Amino acid sequence: MVVPGGSPRGRIRRAPGFTLIELITVMAIIALLAAVLIGAGRRAGEAGKIARAKAELAAITAALEVYHRLYGDYPQTNDNARLLQSLLGRRGPSNASLTGRPLLDAARFSLAPAGDPLTDASIRLLDPWERPYVYAYMTPAAGWVNSSPVLYSTGPDGVGTETLLAGGFPDGTAPSDADTIFANR
Repeated sequence: MVVPGGSPRGRIRRAPGFTLIELITVMAIIALLAAVLIGAGRRAGEAGKIARAKAELAAITAALEVYHRLYGDYPQTNDNARLLQSLLGRRGPSNASLTGRPLLDAARFSLAPAGDPLTDASIRLLDPWERPYVYAYMTPAAGWVNSSPVLYSTGPDGVGTETLLAGGFPDGTAPSDADTIFANR
C-alpha cells in the first residue's frame, strides 16, 4: 500500500550520495596513506644523503691517498678550505703554493661560498647537509699514531665530537657521534 504523497510502507527512499560518516572515513584513509608516504619519502631522502656523503668521503679519501703517493705526506692542515686547495693541486703538504694536477673534481661536490675554487682559496667542501667536512691532520707531537688523517661528516644532526681518542683515532662510540659518517668505515 502506498501512502499518498509518500513512499511504499516500510521503505524509506534516500537520495543518492554519501553520508557524512562515509566521507570522513575516506578522508581519514587518504590522510593516513599520505602520512605513510611522506614519512617514507623523508627516510629515503635521508638515506640518499647518507649514501652521497659516503661516496664523497670515499672520493676525498682516494684523492688523499694519491696526494700522499705524489708528495710523501697528507695535506698538513686542519682547515677544510686548505684541504680542498691541496686536492686541487694548489698546495703542497706543508701548505706551500704549487701548481700540480687536480686530484679531485670539485664540480662534483657542494662548495661554499659560491665561486671558482681554483681562484678563491676560501671555498670549502660541504657535505649533503651543507656543513663542511671535517679533516684532521696528524700531529706527531700530540702522540698521533694513526697512520692517516681523520676525515668525516657530522651527519644529519650536525653534531660531532671535536676531540679524537689517544693516538689520533676518531671516537665513533660517543653519543654525539651516533650519526657521524667517518671515511674508511
